[in-house]
Amino acid sequence: MGPTGAGKSDVAVQLARGLPVEIVSVDSALVYRGMDIGTAKPAADIRRELPHHLVDIVDPADAYSTGRFLEDAARAMADIRGRGRVPLLVGGTMLYFRALQSGIAKLPAADPAVRRRIDARAAAAGWPALHAELARLDPAAAARIRPGDRQRIQRALEVIELTGRPVSAAHRQDLRAGSRVGDLKLVLAPADRALLSARIEQRFAGMMELGLVEEVRSLYGRGDLGPGLPSIRAVGYRQIWTYLAGEASLPQAVERAVVATRQLARRQLTWLRAEPGAEWFDPLEKTARAQIEARVAAWMEADGYLEPD
Repeated sequence: MGPTGAGKSDVAVQLARGLPVEIVSVDSALVYRGMDIGTAKPAADIRRELPHHLVDIVDPADAYSTGRFLEDAARAMADIRGRGRVPLLVGGTMLYFRALQSGIAKLPAADPAVRRRIDARAAAAGWPALHAELARLDPAAAARIRPGDRQRIQRALEVIELTGRPVSAAHRQDLRAGSRVGDLKLVLAPADRALLSARIEQRFAGMMELGLVEEVRSLYGRGDLGPGLPSIRAVGYRQIWTYLAGEASLPQAVERAVVATRQLARRQLTWLRAEPGAEWFDPLEKTARAQIEARVAAWMEADGYLEPD
């Protein structure tokens, strides 16, 4: 686990080359096909060499949920274990990690009639007005949801209408008390946050050089995608989308993308600091990769996956 830009994928590849593990992506953006540069998706030759599960499995027009991730991940992990190998879960979508360990809060299924009513109100008053309504009904949820995030505003209001309770009440459940026992949880995060910030800026500059604008333009040109979709809301994509829509200059879009990526990294670190039993490693330390590989090998040896030296 770790914040964006920490080098998780490179460490995972090193582990997969040296140990009987297979990589399972825990990333809400890597699932989408045609979104390669802005997600820092592992190169095709690496994925041909080493299995990467839950990468390129849905179209960007589809919404991918935590519940669906749990089903896909469970199936992938069972297949890997069936081959006598060990699942190596790698990514930065902390909600997915928590759901894997502890399950997800129980919320009602979507109700098309309720959603139509909410959409009609939004068409008349605007989504910022519905966000203000949400702030009155569920201030904690409204604080986490942007006024322009139509999907999450709609879902929060839908839950309130269906249950009579705020959605934040379900999200406040501390499910980590039921965490799986025996998992080895490793966090890769630079101790120097300023260096992480610099790495994020350099990383995004590299994405721009590789053709991120052209990648987003190909998505924009499809005609069936929009900024309300989870795929296009991914950091980097939504900012470049505003440039292509004429809502921002390219320098503005790039600056906003870097800022948003730094904010994402801070949120990820907040989640990670609350993760019980995790072992932290600094990727900028020269011996970090060797230490991680030794730790994983020792854990696998203790569980009988490796013969003792």
